[in-house]
Amino acid sequence: MEAQRTPDAKDGMKEGKESVKGSYGAQNITVLDGLHAVRKRPAMYIGSTGPAGLHHLVYEVVDNSVDEALAGFCTEIKVTIAQDNAITVEDNGRGIPTDIIEKYGVSATEIVMTKLHAGGKFDKSNYKVSGGLHGVGVSCVNALSSKLIVTVKRDNKIFQQEYQKGTPQYPLKQTGETKDRGTTVTFWADKEIFEETIVYHYDTLRSRLRELAFLNKGLRITFKDEREAKEESFFFEGGIVSFVEYLDKNKNKLHDIIHIKKTKDDAEVEIALQYTDTYNEQLFSFVNNINTVEGGTHVSGFKTALTRTLNKYAQDHKLLAEAQLTSDDVREGLTAIVTIRIPEPQFEGQTKAKLGNSNVKGIVDSLVSQGLQQYLDEHPSIAKLVIEKAINAARAREAARKARELVRRKSAFDSTSLPGKLADCQEKDPGKCEIFIVEGDSAGGSAKMARDKAFQAILPVFGKILNVEKARINKVLQSDKLSMMIAALGTGIGDEFKIEKLRYHKIILMADSDVDGSHITTLNLTLFYRYLKEIIERGYLYIAMSPLYLVKKGKQHWYAQDEKEKDKIIKDLGGMQGVVVQRYKGLGEMNPEQLWETTMDPATRSLKRVMIDDAVAADQVFTVLMGDEVEPRREFIEKNAKYVQNLDV
Repeated sequence: MEAQRTPDAKDGMKEGKESVKGSYGAQNITVLDGLHAVRKRPAMYIGSTGPAGLHHLVYEVVDNSVDEALAGFCTEIKVTIAQDNAITVEDNGRGIPTDIIEKYGVSATEIVMTKLHAGGKFDKSNYKVSGGLHGVGVSCVNALSSKLIVTVKRDNKIFQQEYQKGTPQYPLKQTGETKDRGTTVTFWADKEIFEETIVYHYDTLRSRLRELAFLNKGLRITFKDEREAKEESFFFEGGIVSFVEYLDKNKNKLHDIIHIKKTKDDAEVEIALQYTDTYNEQLFSFVNNINTVEGGTHVSGFKTALTRTLNKYAQDHKLLAEAQLTSDDVREGLTAIVTIRIPEPQFEGQTKAKLGNSNVKGIVDSLVSQGLQQYLDEHPSIAKLVIEKAINAARAREAARKARELVRRKSAFDSTSLPGKLADCQEKDPGKCEIFIVEGDSAGGSAKMARDKAFQAILPVFGKILNVEKARINKVLQSDKLSMMIAALGTGIGDEFKIEKLRYHKIILMADSDVDGSHITTLNLTLFYRYLKEIIERGYLYIAMSPLYLVKKGKQHWYAQDEKEKDKIIKDLGGMQGVVVQRYKGLGEMNPEQLWETTMDPATRSLKRVMIDDAVAADQVFTVLMGDEVEPRREFIEKNAKYVQNLDV
């Protein structure tokens, strides 16, 4: 068999040699030239070809503009989503260089847009620090776009070039004159590359753009969505101090924000932190503006410094009688932003989720220790308050450990560790199993009769569960209802949480459509968000959409989720003549057949997947709705009352 040249192959593959089946020689080697490699293996460059990778394209282009701001040449960035899901990123930086590079015989703009590992970030005279150090950002976006147009305003001229799937359609050309400067990139992500329909989530992009404005004080970022006529502008003069203020705006603060900013060995370390009376930690970390969601050496250095410094202060001032405080103890109720800027960041993977520079841990540890020790010495009353909170957290941790042991001892005498109320399914593969967490024994009984036992499990939970927003983990473990739910799921909780032990990959919250049902659903969502968050992040949590109305005419019937759908059904039937409308107050009013048909049958039901598009906004909603502060909750309800339909009082 003759060796065949693959469509993406360029130079480097010899033809004419025969290939024996199963052999591996020179004839099997394929060289992917330029952007062909990106199109062949896109996940290597942007992480995935799902929604995360799609949004990553936007981040790559925006990061280039932010790097201009870091270098001191850009003060404004505009990001726009068009009706056709085209993305435009415009800045007022210096503009990509447009002159011809003799070695290649084409413009510098074309080189930047089409060549991997090309750009100005390798030359430290242009960019002292940058996020996009690999030099593959915008060229990858170009490769994965069906069409891209770059416009450069520079040297009193306007230049433009268009590409299709990374291939230039014409050389860079002058299209006009201007006194402005900057770069504008408009791209259409390629439907051939991305797995799902190309739709950008407003909240996801807003979260990242807001972060960048916080991290670069004085930079204005405008975000416009032409699909929904939305527009927001982000500008924060206080930088990361403003970030912490924003995160904690609806919480009871224990002290003013602690701000540490120091430099060592070309590394600039900036920390802002504050303790509140909550029981949850919010820690965001960044390297050269890149959100390191998986942490890294800079986060390790911060946590080590925080734990050691607070322990030392507590021991020196005789505040600690018990054993040493752990890292978890000192981070209860902590809101912190850890950001560093370094010349040569080494990230794990192109998507830059985790920092790997080994020397950074010691630098951050040293600088944070110095700054925090000085603050504690100057503010002894605040130091005492923070340490007392950490001591209470340590006591709760010990109580939680004893509660777990008690549960284990009880389980040892049971024939099974699963709760008695659980009606489990026959299937054992979690990927094929689903569990309905049902409000009340009555609805639970109907659900047990309605279900398909092969793959559907039912767990009835009677009444409202504990509000975990106001409770530490030891209280969670002491709650019979919550312990029953956690045991049914199989993951454990807190330090013992293991996602691989999850027994169902569809967890469906099913409650009545009235006020109490909505409250119970919110309590359940709070539990999952605060203590079982990875279940949400994996896409395993759903809300069942039970119908509010049954519409009958003759022997036919239709179900409606809300008032609008009911009215449409009646309109389609030609008016109310002979039409009977039944309004369901709760799940218990449905017989098993109706419950299966409307809410449980995978072929006909409607489910809402619970997703976290904006973690900051989600945290604030739970704080407002389930926290102690009454005034923010009243304001939230008044502001959003206009969106509420079919409210039962």
